[in-house]
Amino acid sequence: MIDFKEKVAELVAANINIKKEEVIPLIEIPPQEDLGDYALPCFQFARTLRKAPQLIAEELVAVINQGDYFAEVKNVGPYLNFFIKRELLAKTVLEAVLSAKDNFGSSRLGAGKNVVIDFSSPNIAKPFHVGHLRSTVIGNSLYRINQFLGYHCIGINHLGDWGTQFGKLIAAYQLWGNEQEIKAEPIPALLKLYVKFHQEAENNLELEEKGRQCFKRLEEGDHEAAKLWEWFVELSLTEFNKIYQLLNVHFDYNTGESFYNDKMDGIVQLLQEKKLLKKSEGAYVVDLDEYEMPPCLILKSDGATLYPTRDITAAIYRKENYHFAKALYVTDYSQNLHFAQWFKVIELLGFDWSDQLEHVPFGRVSTEEGALKTRKGNVIFLKDLLNKAIEKARKIIEENNSTLENKDEIAAMVGIGAVIFNDLSNSKIKDIVFNWERMLSFDGETGPYVQYTHARANSVLKKGQSQSRPLDDYSALTSDEAFAVLKLLYTFPATVRKAADRNEPFFITRQIVELAQAFNKFYHQYPILVDEVDLRESRLLLVLAVKTVLKTGLYLLGIQAPERM
Repeated sequence: MIDFKEKVAELVAANINIKKEEVIPLIEIPPQEDLGDYALPCFQFARTLRKAPQLIAEELVAVINQGDYFAEVKNVGPYLNFFIKRELLAKTVLEAVLSAKDNFGSSRLGAGKNVVIDFSSPNIAKPFHVGHLRSTVIGNSLYRINQFLGYHCIGINHLGDWGTQFGKLIAAYQLWGNEQEIKAEPIPALLKLYVKFHQEAENNLELEEKGRQCFKRLEEGDHEAAKLWEWFVELSLTEFNKIYQLLNVHFDYNTGESFYNDKMDGIVQLLQEKKLLKKSEGAYVVDLDEYEMPPCLILKSDGATLYPTRDITAAIYRKENYHFAKALYVTDYSQNLHFAQWFKVIELLGFDWSDQLEHVPFGRVSTEEGALKTRKGNVIFLKDLLNKAIEKARKIIEENNSTLENKDEIAAMVGIGAVIFNDLSNSKIKDIVFNWERMLSFDGETGPYVQYTHARANSVLKKGQSQSRPLDDYSALTSDEAFAVLKLLYTFPATVRKAADRNEPFFITRQIVELAQAFNKFYHQYPILVDEVDLRESRLLLVLAVKTVLKTGLYLLGIQAPERM
């Protein structure tokens, strides 16, 4: 496609003594449409040219020839405003979509580079609750976005499958467990045991010691403890996979913390060789005072490893085996310090790839009663939320389109799409207070609204039987409504790159909502299936481009696009 921003820079650079590359970062999108499609503030040139910015803008307008790309160039005060030729934009965008089809917006930016994405990471034997939704859907979207830009992505589910909580669970099972109950409802039954353990331990301090002893036996390879632990892992994964299947999420590796147990000694030894380990109150730490951070704990006083030890070990293993260009860790912002600490340890170890590690923080989910705490049992099962969303979508379909084929399949697409879209509809860093009504909302700027717009476009195309070919004349697509749609289509590739650069799927969510809104405005203003052939083909081509980009945008968010609704 024509890079109109670059064309602005070329026109300006040709008329004042400045490089095109210096102009491009200065170009802005005006806040109002009547101010043009691009604006160049001239303040930056005032010192060099020794003139007032307004005078510079006036002189540039006088000498710039709008040429092949712009219908008008004018100045408003110190700003130089450029208006794209509408027919040219229509030709550029629509022919690009026709050519690339579902790959419109993709690139080879990441060709030959690997990206490791560590996301979801629920704890074994604990409920997969709404708090895990954010890491799962943000990570899945980043996987798809980076893959779309040519990177080879490696998705890792770093399961919480090790630690003293397993000693507590083993102890609880040995005291109160019922095998049949656990087989029937694995996660709720295990949660019940875990909660009971903590309730009983409040009045019985010996229980905590029993939990520690059980975990010690597990670490030492005790047969009974290991057998129970393996059973808990197997049951949990089976349940988790049901959720992942509903969300259409997959992982390349399910390697939990336990995977690195036999690899940590070498890392501790390396830290010792580099003289980074210091003894502090019986424990071993890496001192980070110089970097204004608390010490990074590596070994407890009893020799047990901690989360940083495992994460450092995992990062080194992943670099050696997956040769990543970047590694993303999608967790909530409460872990900011944890990642800052062990990223710094990686750097202090002398690994020049430490700057390839990125923490992708997001806001936390709480209920109106407060934070979600498994040990208190106040969690909202993600399975329940997804099933309720599907149920609601099924009911709406029955009320509005009872003859629709594949109702169950479409209800799942719409219900789950609503939940995912809702989670990704704001900047990821925002905290969320869970609310059933909001999470299940199908009204307004929602996933179902975008899905419905896609289905509407598909229906029009089927009725219109478009030839889907380039046009000889694009003048029928120069109205304000058509131009608004075309501009959103044109900026879609840049939005995808921006979402990848900032690890922020929200940019895509916002773009496709605005595209759906602009298209619906056009659709209501201009009949598509008119008798006049050239006019009909022009409008159908615009409909095809919208359908294509909405489907791609939804895919990049991890949402399916029904052909009918």
